Amino acid sequence: MDYTFYVAILTAAITAGTPLLYAALGELLAERAGVLNLGVEGMMLVGAVAGFMTTAATANPWLGVASAMLAGGALAVVHAFLSITMRANQVVAGLALTIFGTGISSLVGRRFIGVPLPATFSGIPIPFLSELPIIGTVFFRHDPLVYLTYLLVPLFWVFLYWTRVGQNVVAVGEDPAAADAVGINVNLVRYICVTIGGMLAGLAGAYLTLALAPVWLDGMTAGRGWIAIALVIFATWNPLRAMFGAYLFGGVAALGFRIQILGWPISPFYLQMMPYIFTILVLIFVTYQGRSRKLGAPAALGLHYDREDR
Repeated sequence: MDYTFYVAILTAAITAGTPLLYAALGELLAERAGVLNLGVEGMMLVGAVAGFMTTAATANPWLGVASAMLAGGALAVVHAFLSITMRANQVVAGLALTIFGTGISSLVGRRFIGVPLPATFSGIPIPFLSELPIIGTVFFRHDPLVYLTYLLVPLFWVFLYWTRVGQNVVAVGEDPAAADAVGINVNLVRYICVTIGGMLAGLAGAYLTLALAPVWLDGMTAGRGWIAIALVIFATWNPLRAMFGAYLFGGVAALGFRIQILGWPISPFYLQMMPYIFTILVLIFVTYQGRSRKLGAPAALGLHYDREDR
C-alpha cells in the first residue's frame, strides 16, 4: 500500500468533513450565546432539499446555496422563538424541529428522488498551491465551498476571541444577567446567533446535495447533524478545534469507504457504523476528561433568561 492511499484518505477527509464543519460552526455559535440547538439534523435536511430544488429549477448552484441557507435560517428562527421568546425547553424544541425537518424534507423532496442536477459544485484547483506535493492534493483541489471554510474558521476564531461583538456573544452565553446589566440585548444576540447557526446548518445540507453527492435521497444527512453537535463538545467550543475534529470525523468515514473498495473481509455494516462508534467513543473520552478540568462549555448553555428575574 503506497502513500497515494493515505493521500486519498486525507483528501476524502476534507470533503467528508466539510458539511460537519459548517454545521458544527453554526451550532458552536448558537451554544456560545447560550442556546442549545438539537434541530441541526432537521435544518440540514431542509437545507439539502431546498438547495437541490432551487438548483434543479435554476441550474445555478449558488442560488441553491442561498435557498438552503434561507430554509435553514427560517427553521432556526422558529427554534429561537420557541426557546428564547416562549422559553420552551430547548431540548424538546430542537428535537421537534428535527422531526419536522425530516418530515417536510421527505414530503417536498419526493418528486426529486433520482432527478439529475443540471449544475453542481466541482473541484477548482488553486494555481501554484495545488501543485505542491501532497499538501496541494489534499487541501487545494476542492470545490469553492471547501475553500470557503478555510476563510470561515479563522474568521470565527477572530470574531469570538478578538472582537467586541464576539465577546458580547461569549458574555451572553456565560452570564446573561451581567451582559444585560452592561447594556447588551441578550435576546437579540441569541436570536441572531441561532439564526446564523441555522443558516450554516442549511449550507451544510446544501453541500451534501450540490457537491458531495449531487442527488436527493430521504434522510441523506444520515445523522451528520448529531455528529456535528457532538463535534462541538469534542472541540470544546473552539472553531479551530472544530475544523480539526471535522476532518478527523470525515477521515473515519472516508476510511470505511476506502476499506470497502479494497475488498477487505470486513462487513460493510460495521464499516458504515464506524463514524457513529467513533462519535460515541469521543463523547465518552471528553466526558471523562471533563471530570478533571473545565472543557469550556458556556455557563448559561440551555438556560432561559428573563430580565425580570434579575
